[in-house]
Amino acid sequence: MTFMGQLRDELAEFKKEGVYKRLNYLDSPQDSRVKMEGRGDVVILSSNNYLGLCDVPEVVQAGKAALDHWGAGTASVRFICGTFTVHRDLENALAKFVGCESSLSYVSCWNANEGLCPTVLSESDVVISDQLNHASIIDSIRLAKAMTKCQTAVYKHSDMADLEEKLKAAGSARRKLIFTDGIFSMEGDIAKLPDLAAIARKYDAVLAVDDSRATGVLGKSGRGTAEHYGMLGQIDVITSTLGKALGGAAGGFTAGPAALTDYLTQRSRPQLFSNALPPTVAASALAAVRYVEGHPELVARLHQNARYFREQLLGLGFKPLPGDTPIVPVILGETAKAIHMSELLLAEGVFVTGFGYPVVPQGHARVRCQLSAAHSRDDLDFALRAFKKVGAKLGLI
Repeated sequence: MTFMGQLRDELAEFKKEGVYKRLNYLDSPQDSRVKMEGRGDVVILSSNNYLGLCDVPEVVQAGKAALDHWGAGTASVRFICGTFTVHRDLENALAKFVGCESSLSYVSCWNANEGLCPTVLSESDVVISDQLNHASIIDSIRLAKAMTKCQTAVYKHSDMADLEEKLKAAGSARRKLIFTDGIFSMEGDIAKLPDLAAIARKYDAVLAVDDSRATGVLGKSGRGTAEHYGMLGQIDVITSTLGKALGGAAGGFTAGPAALTDYLTQRSRPQLFSNALPPTVAASALAAVRYVEGHPELVARLHQNARYFREQLLGLGFKPLPGDTPIVPVILGETAKAIHMSELLLAEGVFVTGFGYPVVPQGHARVRCQLSAAHSRDDLDFALRAFKKVGAKLGLI
């Protein structure tokens, strides 16, 4: 059989198993409601647009002005053809926002994570990862292990005793790096940052936190997991994204001591061999940071919406996972059931994605609702009516 024939057979198997992903095309800005081709107006419950900044005029206008001022792109990597001043301004603003001395931007947080472990670890070092960390952290560690032959270990999800056992076993390592998500993407729970920081100090380890789902979300002013716990300025390394709460366009960054970002500038391969963020994206992200700083009420509204939606789902008879974040997963068990429920909800005008194995463990398939400060009470009540109708149809409530 030919290569293409093999791929077609595998795609057919995806469809048979109910895990084939179909793209839905939008013809309007990302918002609480969007225009979807073939569907009309749809309430979005699957977006990372947590603060509703994708379509805020100030953010959009900043990108337009940057297009006129700096042009469409950077044309090469920063150390070869020059660095635009907007990148420096953005990095200064991001460092201040997350409580670090310095930051370095990347074209995505995936690249930021990918650029961290292989750059700072060697054969005599170890990196220890939470069991439920995002795929970008997992791939960063795999890449580091392949490139540098560093040691690796995984501790049970948020299990501090297991983490300590892994650190004790790595006692002879020159450098110990603990890597965790701030908010875990599929569960919606928050890392135990005070415990992690204390253990890191005890074992002379470096603590790195991917705060992609917490930047703009946690803390009174949206500065992330560290602010949530009253620990701003106390975390060694923070990676995060510009592609979720901060305007949702693209981009990521690594923040920490100036020596770290300088070292990454010298040696991080995604930084050295990839163009910088387009200036339009850098400028809109900078405007988003400034907008969040001036509008902390958006963070409060986001959490009000999340609490309301979770409470109403419970009242309807659903069993969403408990939590204090805008990620509200409803566990259904079987992958086919989660996919089918998402399809039925979309037919009712609510776009929420169903996830199954291998994205989540076997038997833990779910629809993952993600709330936004942009959702009105009417949006949420519309979605809840759809959940009630579909839940009754499937015998879930």
